[in-house]
Amino acid sequence: MKDKIKIFLDSDLLEQYLLGTTTDMESMQVERYIAMYPEVRETYAELQDNLEVFAKLHAIEAPQGLKDKINSRIKAERKGRKRFYSYAIAASITAILFIGISTFFWNQNQNLQEENSVVSNKIKLLEENMKEQLEDVRNQFIVLNNPQTKKYNVKGNQKAKDLKAVAYINPVKKLSYINVSKLPHIPESQCFQMWAEVNGKMINLGIIEEAGDQQKLLALPYAENAVGYITIEQKGGNHAPSVENIVANIAY
Repeated sequence: MKDKIKIFLDSDLLEQYLLGTTTDMESMQVERYIAMYPEVRETYAELQDNLEVFAKLHAIEAPQGLKDKINSRIKAERKGRKRFYSYAIAASITAILFIGISTFFWNQNQNLQEENSVVSNKIKLLEENMKEQLEDVRNQFIVLNNPQTKKYNVKGNQKAKDLKAVAYINPVKKLSYINVSKLPHIPESQCFQMWAEVNGKMINLGIIEEAGDQQKLLALPYAENAVGYITIEQKGGNHAPSVENIVANIAY
């Protein structure tokens, strides 16, 4: 019986159920285990608490003033449409005499449609960005709470003795993250940059700073035999890593 419970807890069904991604059959299985086994109930309650804390730490706030801008744009569009329809009716009555006016308002309508398209594209882009951020938060939650996740301490070499970081690798879910908790002091003209060598290709992960929070993670692209690097580069970053300035690496 204990082996049965252990196999269930080692899977990610509890996490998926908590995040609402299980099938109906999987949900029934999870609910049955929660009802029957105290160990499962305790683990589920702990995951609920962790998710609540994690969600508060990573709450995504919409850009300031976005709602007001969208409302203003909608009101302006409605007024523009009403004005256009009024002129269109008048123009249809005296089409021959006022063909120039009709053409003018047709152009106005075209401009309005173009503006509508721009606003719609911006909203769509915002929604896609928010979905990506939510997916990243979900993956972080799974990595931090899944028993199959491996934890690796990363330290700097002689050029960055004070550097400290922790890498979280989950080979089952194929997810990997790193938390850089401490970076040594360097001149203002320099910066630290993160890289990942995946399938023989070097990927630039951008400039990094101290996380300041053990749950603030930077995603690493996952692959077998991948290697992560931290280098010191000139301020603003580099397009390719300076091999002589590698201060830390992690093979995952």
